[in-house]
Amino acid sequence: MAIPLPLTSYSPISTSSSISRTSFVPLTPRHRNLFSDQNISRHLPISCSLPSSPSNGSTPDSMNGSGLNGQSSFPGMPSFDGASNPPLKWRRVLLKVSGEALAGDEQQNIDPKVTMSIAREVAAVTRLGIEVAIVVGGGNIFRGSTWAGCSGLDRSSADYIGMMATVMNAIFLQATMESIGIPTRVQTAFRMSEVAEPYIRRRAIRHLEKGRVVIFAAGTGNPFFTTDTAAALRCAEINAEVVLKATNVDGVFDDDPKRNPNARLHESLTYQEVTSKDLSVMDMTAITLCQENNIPVVVFNLSEPGNIAKAIRGERVGTLIGGTWNSIVAAT
Repeated sequence: MAIPLPLTSYSPISTSSSISRTSFVPLTPRHRNLFSDQNISRHLPISCSLPSSPSNGSTPDSMNGSGLNGQSSFPGMPSFDGASNPPLKWRRVLLKVSGEALAGDEQQNIDPKVTMSIAREVAAVTRLGIEVAIVVGGGNIFRGSTWAGCSGLDRSSADYIGMMATVMNAIFLQATMESIGIPTRVQTAFRMSEVAEPYIRRRAIRHLEKGRVVIFAAGTGNPFFTTDTAAALRCAEINAEVVLKATNVDGVFDDDPKRNPNARLHESLTYQEVTSKDLSVMDMTAITLCQENNIPVVVFNLSEPGNIAKAIRGERVGTLIGGTWNSIVAAT
């Protein structure tokens, strides 16, 4: 005798008819071994149905991803209506972190508390869909311009040592980010295949599009160029919209704030003002490269909690070079 096989078929969804019904067809001999006495008890008929739509025709919250008060039903994700999140000015940014900033209180070359703080703030903004690339310096370990001439060390060799110091910082920062679940890639300007990827522009952009953080190390790969210049160069290459320079001061002042407590903080500056006043923000090569490619620069204090996230979101923080805050985003 043939054993009836339960099958689920579907009728068109309507308000007047049931959504699913169950029918039976005879089991063919080819399938009798599957539905033996040992197996038949484990197979049950399944009736599939969908929740009925509200009478007003609106889409249920479970279908549009939003819950109560427009909040996202998915933890860590922004709501789809955008009501709970401020508007974002930039979608792809380049964060420049100096080596000195990674040293923290300077009791050691790298302060794990600083790298963890950076990682957590970057994680917060990547969840909003912002693509983040990072350029790290190496001054906390070795600065080529300082050591050039010592014990016969020429400037080119000293700069190459400094480039390797940036790779050390990049690998440490990568490990910190991945420890809290941020997918991260390190790309170096010269090949170090055992520890990092070589810099390939299109691959870097693809990593960013997939939501990964990309850390650029080894500067430009050439001596006599600073990591500030590398930041401006990589920003232009990957089509990032802004360079965010994280330092140990609140921004750009008209005088050294450590020597003059009355020094005034500039909220915004033009590229011409930076070059004409010889302000020690970035080296002239980097500023010129940003000016030629219309890349704004934001200088802010890394040690202030929340500053990285604010800068990446485009909120008013530190000093903006090459634009005005009103044209970027209103202060929040």
